Amino acid sequence: MEKQNIKTDVLIIGGGIAGLQAALDLGDQGFSVLIVEKEASIGGRMINLSKVFPTLDCSSCICTPKMAAAAHHDKISIMTLAQPTNVEHQGAGFAVTVREQPRYLNAEDCTGCRLCEYACPVDLVHEVEGNLGARKAIYVPFNNAIPQVALLDMDNCIMCGACEKACPTHCIDYLQEPREHTIEAGAIIVATGLDLAPMDVKAEYGGGKLVNVLHGLQVERLLAPHGPYGRVLRPSDGKVPDTVAYIQCAGSRDHSIGIPYCSRVCCMYAIKQAMLLSGALPLVEVFIYYMDIRAFGKGFEEFYQNAKAMGIEFIKAKVAQITEDEHRNPVLRYEDQVTGRVEERAHDLVVLSQGVVPAWDPRAVLPVEVGGDGFIAAANENVAPCRTSITGVFAAGVATGPKDIPDSIVQAGAAAAEAAAYLRGNDKVESITTADRPAQRPVEVG
Repeated sequence: MEKQNIKTDVLIIGGGIAGLQAALDLGDQGFSVLIVEKEASIGGRMINLSKVFPTLDCSSCICTPKMAAAAHHDKISIMTLAQPTNVEHQGAGFAVTVREQPRYLNAEDCTGCRLCEYACPVDLVHEVEGNLGARKAIYVPFNNAIPQVALLDMDNCIMCGACEKACPTHCIDYLQEPREHTIEAGAIIVATGLDLAPMDVKAEYGGGKLVNVLHGLQVERLLAPHGPYGRVLRPSDGKVPDTVAYIQCAGSRDHSIGIPYCSRVCCMYAIKQAMLLSGALPLVEVFIYYMDIRAFGKGFEEFYQNAKAMGIEFIKAKVAQITEDEHRNPVLRYEDQVTGRVEERAHDLVVLSQGVVPAWDPRAVLPVEVGGDGFIAAANENVAPCRTSITGVFAAGVATGPKDIPDSIVQAGAAAAEAAAYLRGNDKVESITTADRPAQRPVEVG
């Protein structure tokens, strides 16, 4: 296994919107930054969204410029398909072992022409498209991926050699192996983002089994102009849906599934998607089954009221079960909280507003304190919300708890400021955090 030593001022774990913002803020101050991203491209979850709430601005139009700015910044380096495997203190900084997975091609020679992708005979489900679209065994992750470099899925490659023959730069390398790097960093920012709760976390909703029951990120791809179908269709038969239902709190606010907290964004992304569906399909009827609508942010209440004015129907109800009729239409059995009656209603498409869970548990690698909800705990929520229980390690975005995009960006800027102050030796908050919470004293790593 090839090994390499790299020195940087700040190591950022995670290349989503929070990690990118922190990197740009630090890079603009003259600090060297290395972004380590586990996926094949930076951009995180935001790059897969259609639009953002409550402004309905294009998500890619916000995220892609930050991706490009980070990729072209002379102080920022990016390592994709890589994850930290060990962190140790080294003097005033850290020695981080990072394992980089192979792309099975020489990235420096790849031009992103996609001729290898066009030549590949293997068709697979596309994870970036929510498993609704198709990809090849060798592929560029998505149109605006950074780096714009192909990736060979060796687990599904049939070794036919078609990609190698089609490649004009002869960059395919079937024998490429993982590489291990030792990163010497003065500070670390964890910005590892989110996953959705598993679709089968509530078995009674049929998620993962009923083909026309989707989660929110899949619908984001259906709504995107460059999505898997090019329009909004339901997966089972390609029908344009006449009725769409959203089930709120489908994977959150429920002690029985281990996710007792509110995920904060579910109400608003359901309302956003409902409005976009009404625009894309003028005859569609959209129903939102909810326990409570939590429109807490700036402009959120107005956004909610606009949705009601558009004709989106909000039903205060508890959905007990989702089954399927002979036409594969999901059938909801629910208790109407206004009338008290138990009713059933069929829809063409059902969307589960799944809760948000941490994308990475750092404790096996980086023993920071984690809260009961699984998110990284702040050393002091009021004084230093970006500081973790380890001096020199900071956290931002959804790694610290559910939040929307603007809050993630703001916290990323705060984490960058904290890291810059730490590197400059201007760490003025230490005495306050340790005095307020003696149990939260920084712990040693390694």
